[in-house]
Amino acid sequence: MLKSILVASLIALMSQTALHAMDRKVLTVATEGASPPWDMIDTEGKLVGFDIDVGNELCRRIAVECKFVAQDWDGMIPALTVGKFDAIMSGMAITEKRKRSIAFSQPYAGGFNQLVMRKDLQLPAADTKVKINLTSIGAPQQAILEKLQSALSGKTLGVLRSSNSEAVLNELFGKVATIRSYDTQDNLHLDLAAGRIDGGLADYFTWKTFLDGKDGETAAFYGPELSGGLWGPGVGVGIRKENTDLVAAFDKAIDDCIRDGTLKALSLKWFGIDISPSVTP
Repeated sequence: MLKSILVASLIALMSQTALHAMDRKVLTVATEGASPPWDMIDTEGKLVGFDIDVGNELCRRIAVECKFVAQDWDGMIPALTVGKFDAIMSGMAITEKRKRSIAFSQPYAGGFNQLVMRKDLQLPAADTKVKINLTSIGAPQQAILEKLQSALSGKTLGVLRSSNSEAVLNELFGKVATIRSYDTQDNLHLDLAAGRIDGGLADYFTWKTFLDGKDGETAAFYGPELSGGLWGPGVGVGIRKENTDLVAAFDKAIDDCIRDGTLKALSLKWFGIDISPSVTP
């Protein structure tokens, strides 16, 4: 009898905690604000981009207000875990390493990374339309990667610090090239435009915004589209592990946005292509 009472009390307490956790009017959501078109700061100093539009839509469906705040990338997860904000939406890939510290919603976007190199290096030709999923590499993919390693031997490559791209770049090219890590993608772009580095690895869409501008005229995509591996299954909302109710709420809102085409529409608005996840049965 006593055991039954204790179990019932525990269940009631857990239920009350979950209800209290969702009993809020505003969610504070962190984003970097320096990785267009995922997230950026406009001329009026406002945070805008795909993540912000998606976040506001998800919060609308959860019936809370989204308050976005800018946060340096390499301090984002530690700041979340100590309660500085409620969630992260910053093009953050869902990975096993990050899942050891925080929880994630289901993916709300996919995507891939790609190398960009200076045109004046006159590197050997490398097909930019080949797709390599690093989760499963066969002999043909390995041969392509080995040719890339040879072509980039002795070069200096930039990457965003504390990103999965940094880990991948070190894994693939750390033995043949010098890897330089940056606090922001903008600073990487500045060094590439000035010729202080030879190239770098980043999210394709972040690169495209740079390459389409005047500062990107001296560089171009180089080599295959890279996905999987350390980048995980896609981009999700980062949430503290104990906020299981918030994870469930975001999952439901994301699923609804996938099914009614909202995520597809926002993908087309910001990226020009559909990077929304597939509908699950």
